[in-house]
Amino acid sequence: MIATYPFSAVVGLDDLKLALVLNAVSPRVGGVLVRGEKGTAKSTIVRALAAQLPSVDVVAGCRFACDPAAPDPDCPDGPHDPGEHRHRRPASLVELPVGASEDRLVGSLDVERALTEGVKAFEPGLLAGAHRGVLYVDEVNLLHDHLVDLLLDAAALGTCYVEREGVSVRHAARFLLVGTMNPEEGELRPQLLDRFGLTVEVKASRDPDERAEVVRRRMAYDASPEEFVARWTAQESALGERILRARALLRGGVALPDTRLLQIAAVCAGFEVDGLRADLVTANAAMAHAAWQGRDRVTEEDVRVAARLSLPHRRRRDPFDAPGLDEDLLEELLDRHRGDDDPDGGGTPDTPPDGPGSQPDQGEAGPTPDPGPNSQLDQRGAGDQEEGGDDSSGGVTAVAGVGAPYRVPVMKVPGLGAGASGRRSRARTPRGRATGARVPHGKVKDLHLPATLLAAAPYQKERGRTGAGLLLRGGDLREVVREGRESNLVLFVVDASGSMAARRRMTAVKTAVLSLLLDAYQRRDKVGLVTFRGRGAEVALPPTSSVEAGAARLRSLPTGGRTPLAEGLARAAEVLRVERMRDPDRRPLVVVVTDGRATAGGDVDAAAGLLRGVACVVVDCESGPVRLGLAVRLAARLAAEVVTLDDLGTVVREHRKAS
Repeated sequence: MIATYPFSAVVGLDDLKLALVLNAVSPRVGGVLVRGEKGTAKSTIVRALAAQLPSVDVVAGCRFACDPAAPDPDCPDGPHDPGEHRHRRPASLVELPVGASEDRLVGSLDVERALTEGVKAFEPGLLAGAHRGVLYVDEVNLLHDHLVDLLLDAAALGTCYVEREGVSVRHAARFLLVGTMNPEEGELRPQLLDRFGLTVEVKASRDPDERAEVVRRRMAYDASPEEFVARWTAQESALGERILRARALLRGGVALPDTRLLQIAAVCAGFEVDGLRADLVTANAAMAHAAWQGRDRVTEEDVRVAARLSLPHRRRRDPFDAPGLDEDLLEELLDRHRGDDDPDGGGTPDTPPDGPGSQPDQGEAGPTPDPGPNSQLDQRGAGDQEEGGDDSSGGVTAVAGVGAPYRVPVMKVPGLGAGASGRRSRARTPRGRATGARVPHGKVKDLHLPATLLAAAPYQKERGRTGAGLLLRGGDLREVVREGRESNLVLFVVDASGSMAARRRMTAVKTAVLSLLLDAYQRRDKVGLVTFRGRGAEVALPPTSSVEAGAARLRSLPTGGRTPLAEGLARAAEVLRVERMRDPDRRPLVVVVTDGRATAGGDVDAAAGLLRGVACVVVDCESGPVRLGLAVRLAARLAAEVVTLDDLGTVVREHRKAS
């Protein structure tokens, strides 16, 4: 087995090291969410944390890691006597794969044995293995919704429940939740985001010396892991001992004066976070930081450090706000509620503390929210350009402002799909309402009891049944067919030509598309953006789960030039062809935003034919007292429904087509 890369050997990432250490000192802090670009050692440092966690005493032979001093009375392997044999082992690190099944996470009952043999057999899942340890989810933002729901339940209750056809199993599941994610691949559900106590934004250093040291250490580790780890043994031991001392100090009692508690409450209220979880997390993190620094009393510096880690992901007001914290506002709130009798004066400690991340880098708090582009069109914008001009260079660039997003009609792909779980179109999914039964393929995961009994009933006599019991065979078993909702690929095809900007409609168009992006975020869709203007079309945003990236591209969308509508439709068809090969189960919905004009490019009818059979919606942007109805004609070619730009924000209706 290859030795784990040492925690102390990781270069930089002080904020992340500190956040992980605070959770090692006090599990009440509530876990860490690590956001950052790929290749920044997020997974490496999380795996290294497990080696620094104190070992735990467990009941010998218990598959659920029961504490011998206080065994779980509901443990499926119990009941355990308090004096039962115990053994000491390292804290566990359990990794939850993004594509894991529900049974793999919570455990599974052997339904066939339960029905045919009367045996209540339970196989523990990953939550049982993570009890009293670390549950690590790489790419947590890509986790399926039904697994997120289970994680939320376990994190809130500290207990895992498994219910299957009248058979119930429960066991303790208290763990340190650590997740890593790349924001470019999509955001996290707000409910799960709030469950993470702390969040850290990481990025690769731009300092050549530091980057060189990272490469130097990694190459040394790859060449000889055991030798490299041995060189860091002293630092790792010192770090582990310091964590143990901090834990002991915290157990002995770290005082949280009322002045500090009022500061915490004032800061959380000042940043307008929802609920009171932020206050609790900040208080626990401040106490853990004080213990980590060897103090038995929380100071203002502890509150400051805790707030920088616990609040950035909670102050977001909508999905398109980047996480971050206003440092000036934080200092103002701390000063305002410092109190005249503050004995520590609110200053930082006289001597800088040692250890990882003792002084968080203010630059790592996360990017400030994008204020958005200028709300006025450029004075030389497309509004002053005639439609007939030959814009071979791409046209005059005009960046329109974007208004506040609004509620949009629910647009759905017709028929019944089988894509990833979501909230848009009908689909056969692992969760949802039962619509029928079928013969299982492999192990039964969701037993349909009435259908199983009906399948077995005709054969009772020939099987020799004489008593009241029902004789079952493996072939009698039936599993539930469920119908729920799936996520789709919503591909926006946006007309950015001069005919749109000339009528000062681009602000309304961008606001409408932003509203549709917000709807896609809420329904867990992938999104893509194709724009056309001048002489061609381009993929402004390849299909991605990050609607935040889509919003950023939309805000900076240039306009002007002729209208190559056919090229836009053809490029959309090409994007769908490639995505179909990558993910054949994810069904597309194409949203064409245009006034229907086509003043350049190829044959629109031929291009529309490339999208035959694809669910489409045309957002008609034509305005003025005289309307040509060109977008309506385009919709007829695409067999699409038409939604006017004006109605998009005021009419709520479903997009339905015959399958």
